[in-house]
Amino acid sequence: MARRERVLRMSVELPLWRALTAYRVLAMVYAIGLFATAYHEFTRPWLALGYFAVLTGWTLATLPKVAGAAACTRRFLAADLAVALTGILLTPLADAHERIVAGGPTLPSIWTAGSVLAFAVKGGWRWAAVASTLVAAANLLERGAPARDTVHNVILVWVAAIAIGYVVEVARASERTLARALEIEAATRERERLARDIHDSVLQVLAMVQRRGAVIGGEAAELGRLAGEQEVALRTLVSGGLTPVSQLSEDRAEGAVVRAVDEPGPDAQDGPVDLRALLAPYAGSRVALAEPGAPVPLPAPAAREVAAAVGAALDNVREHAGEHARAWILVEDEPDEVIVTVRDDGPGIPEGRLAQAEGEGRMGVALSIRGRLRDLGGSAELISVPGQGTEVELKVPKDGAGVPYPRGKAAADD
Repeated sequence: MARRERVLRMSVELPLWRALTAYRVLAMVYAIGLFATAYHEFTRPWLALGYFAVLTGWTLATLPKVAGAAACTRRFLAADLAVALTGILLTPLADAHERIVAGGPTLPSIWTAGSVLAFAVKGGWRWAAVASTLVAAANLLERGAPARDTVHNVILVWVAAIAIGYVVEVARASERTLARALEIEAATRERERLARDIHDSVLQVLAMVQRRGAVIGGEAAELGRLAGEQEVALRTLVSGGLTPVSQLSEDRAEGAVVRAVDEPGPDAQDGPVDLRALLAPYAGSRVALAEPGAPVPLPAPAAREVAAAVGAALDNVREHAGEHARAWILVEDEPDEVIVTVRDDGPGIPEGRLAQAEGEGRMGVALSIRGRLRDLGGSAELISVPGQGTEVELKVPKDGAGVPYPRGKAAADD
């Protein structure tokens, strides 16, 4: 059955692009109207007519370019701004000096703001600041002196463009956050649906096989034991919230798009990974895993080292507590650190046994557990009472967790 993809488009940019398209056309008509009403006052009206012919053709021909972020390329933005700057600098050559000194409009007039706003919507406030600064410099050159009305108009365009660019950046961040929240919600609902279906079918069958195998005995008992392990592992998978959050793609033309995207495995990435996903395989019929309902993110190298330390602790349980010993893994996500506790119901470690093992060159606890956590800036505490089992508490700071030292260096330090 082919995988269906649910796409949800969300964009605050699309209305801005549509408004910008309309603004450019209306601003072009307004600039031409201003010229028409003062045609007889221009010293070189033919120069202004030539510019307006270019401006009209450019505005109408580039309407598709301002229909969305994908089509609005950097090359187009540069050319569009060049048209606006050229019109501003041509104004002293086409218009009368008296009109310019009196505060008359430039040839492109308010059309220039549309070019600057395109920078703001496309690239945010930084792009808007660069474009509006160039427009300000051109206006000052056109007037020849920083007149009050010119400075007022320049500051107005500069502030408005930067404000709109900042709003666009905030809106994009909000879209990404909302998209991720919606996908987490969708993944949770899907996991709950699968959990119900599996509980009504597969888990009940595995539980029945386990019970019947224990009653029949012999090879059936071994089969029942394996079925019990698979039941625990499957129950942990469907109820522990281990569904990874899909990566989000973004349609530059129409805004953010939420879609199901398979993520690479933990070994294929260096970004944060969910520690619960690395600890889930350790759960079984004799190992219980208790974890938070939300992801426990850690940098990938740190998460793998913590999982390896947990594996080493469980190896010690199997080796020293016996194959029938039970173990429990508890994951706690604190504000500043992650705490993982591994506890068993074995006979415990006799006093002085760890020091004796290190003296004999057996460095399992020293290197595989304490050494790993030390390299991560954390700690590993081992508490054992003869006859009452053993508890290993691993603490990893979130801020300091990163790439551990090579194992060889850790060995050399010991």
